[in-house]
Amino acid sequence: MASTTSRLRAIFNSASRPLIVGSVVGAFICYGTYKQQQKPIHAKTIMSTPALKPISFMAETITPAATLAENGNEMKSKMELFIMKTQAELCKTLEGIEGDKKFLVDRWERQEGGGGVTCLIEDGKVFERAGVNVSVVSGHLTAKAVAQMKSRGKQLEAGKKLPFFAAGVSCVIHPRNPMIPTLHFNYRYFEVDQDGEKQWWFGGGTDLTPYYLDEEDVKHFHGTLKKACDKHNPKHYPAFKKWCDDYFVVHHRGERRGVGGIFFDDLDTPTQDDVFAFVKECANAVIPSYVPLIKKHMNDGYGLKEREWQLIRRGRYVEFNLVYDRGTKFGLFTPQARIESILMSLPQCAKWRYKHVPVEGSKEDDLMKVLKVPKDWL
Repeated sequence: MASTTSRLRAIFNSASRPLIVGSVVGAFICYGTYKQQQKPIHAKTIMSTPALKPISFMAETITPAATLAENGNEMKSKMELFIMKTQAELCKTLEGIEGDKKFLVDRWERQEGGGGVTCLIEDGKVFERAGVNVSVVSGHLTAKAVAQMKSRGKQLEAGKKLPFFAAGVSCVIHPRNPMIPTLHFNYRYFEVDQDGEKQWWFGGGTDLTPYYLDEEDVKHFHGTLKKACDKHNPKHYPAFKKWCDDYFVVHHRGERRGVGGIFFDDLDTPTQDDVFAFVKECANAVIPSYVPLIKKHMNDGYGLKEREWQLIRRGRYVEFNLVYDRGTKFGLFTPQARIESILMSLPQCAKWRYKHVPVEGSKEDDLMKVLKVPKDWL
């Protein structure tokens, strides 16, 4: 039998095909009891031998390493390792930009099954708040969860306690400088057992919320995501770009939350490995799509006017997340909800001004025009 080390290495080699998670994973990612670590754990390794470079995560995996090795061919194991790797790569990249401040690492456990790792930076020079969450949870679906899935076309039997597994990585970055856009992404995998038959699907997306419009930035962002999509299916980008534009809408304002990106849900074709490969491609595109925008604008000058506008736009961000976002609402109505993780996506500071309308022809007005009528950026 192969050693644990060699089997884990095989898992990573086989994970060259990306993975996608289901639509309500954002909710499952966010609840459960937790054990906060007394000290942040950075670059904790799950294996280390002279012959193999250690795999470095922000904390220990939720599933024991031996179990991951034993079940290395299962999608559940592949997904957990991939999202832990994605979290670590992004956190270390952001720490390199931020400088001295490091992520708080909070590894938590869920009583019914599984847990997660929440990584958070607050009050940094570059990042006012940045969070990168991983969750790997299991248990039985609630009646509300089954009802929500049935409303999306899932063939699930109401009234039954259906076993589920969910795993995903999610992130929201709220920079301090108003010239740097806010970023959100999540990628997730979900499976449900019903009468001995397993249903599975993936979901996710990456989207950008600028405060001031820089068309070069938006074209770079969308262009990077399109390249990732085109490697798998040239129909993906236009379809998932439209899905994103239609999903992130603050309906009572008649405007989008941002300038979009890609978004998809319930993806289960053509094969599980094919979808995993696609999601992995999308997740790997996050850093090259966004980090250049941080570096481009992190030293830009701004004043009270720009900060005021940033806070007003963050108010709209809050409105969308609390009123419309399915993952947030699902999490808040879930028993044993882990509120801190659910609301991690919200900015530290936001503002609402009565009947605020930007001056016509101003830079703020330029942004509003594209938020009301989405553009084909490419």
